[in-house]
Amino acid sequence: MKLLKFRKPYKLKDYKFSLIISVLAISFIGVLVVGSANETYQNKQIFGLVIGIIAMAVVSLIDYVWITNFYWILYAMSVFMLAIVLVPGIGVYVNGARRWINIGIQFQPSELAKILLIIFFAKFIMKHEQDLSEKQTIIKAVVLILIPLILIYKEPNLSTTICTALLFCFLMYVGGLSYRFIGTVLLITIPVAVIFLSLVVQPDQKILDTYQQKRILAWLEPEKYASDEAYQQNNSVMAIGSGQLTGKGLNNNTTTSVKNGNFILEPQTDFIFAIIGEELGFVGCCIVIALLLLIVIQCVLIGLKAQDTSGKIICCGIGSLIGIQTFINIAVATQIFPNTGIPLPFVSYGLTSLVSLYIGIGLVLNIGLQPKKYQ
Repeated sequence: MKLLKFRKPYKLKDYKFSLIISVLAISFIGVLVVGSANETYQNKQIFGLVIGIIAMAVVSLIDYVWITNFYWILYAMSVFMLAIVLVPGIGVYVNGARRWINIGIQFQPSELAKILLIIFFAKFIMKHEQDLSEKQTIIKAVVLILIPLILIYKEPNLSTTICTALLFCFLMYVGGLSYRFIGTVLLITIPVAVIFLSLVVQPDQKILDTYQQKRILAWLEPEKYASDEAYQQNNSVMAIGSGQLTGKGLNNNTTTSVKNGNFILEPQTDFIFAIIGEELGFVGCCIVIALLLLIVIQCVLIGLKAQDTSGKIICCGIGSLIGIQTFINIAVATQIFPNTGIPLPFVSYGLTSLVSLYIGIGLVLNIGLQPKKYQ
């Protein structure tokens, strides 16, 4: 039996339904939790889920090799979107940041840009497979990633900047960057990170904005900043702990609930994991983490069977993106990392994030439809 043909005849048996089931399961949990966190956003999340599923289905049937042929156009599109959002009058200014464009709905270019950059670097790295570890190629790759990173940082959006930078490192690693170079970079990066952290906590530092510095200080001394910068994270940890084994239940009206007391601002986005912990308990947290981990593993396994290097990098890139965002989001909610806003994949409210990730899954599914032909 054949699926709809865009460029190549695909076989239904190669369609990775297990990945689709995993993604739909975590998305369904997301809809329920978003509705419990803030009922007014639930219908919008369902709308985003429907659009995402349609986008995934369409993209999964388009030959990814054909898509990667436009890699420079996709890169230019990413840079253009990230640049135009910074233009006053075009970019929407919310809570001290200009990260959105109003196109009837709030569109966040940085979320889609991450997917487009994965496609771009997948093709770029494949074309430079033989000389990837040479100085000239590394410098070219770093310059190409620095342009979107600077634009994202200027929004300002430090969390997405860090996420995208880490994603780039994973892509280069999967592409075959030499271990010797990776080891050298780590030897330099770790002490630089320590020096950076010691500098940004100084009273007269000029590296970070004041609110960013306060978030780091609140992370280091949560008791001192308990009434302001550490307030959300402290309450998030309290909410997760209060859920105990099975939680208080979705849409509960318990007066001791951290959510019901409005002790966490915007619980449907960055601190959605606190709602999961409080209302679904330890069991719910484990299910969410297990599903996201399963999605990452399935993406990587599909990538290992890809017919070429670009397919492998795209799959591992999408898996890495989901893994990085999951780790950062949960680390912030549990006070392991300083407070920085990044959505929990497929769970947090955010139409651009949700649809973009579904497009990424669509790419992975198409790569799965074209497995490597073993001799």
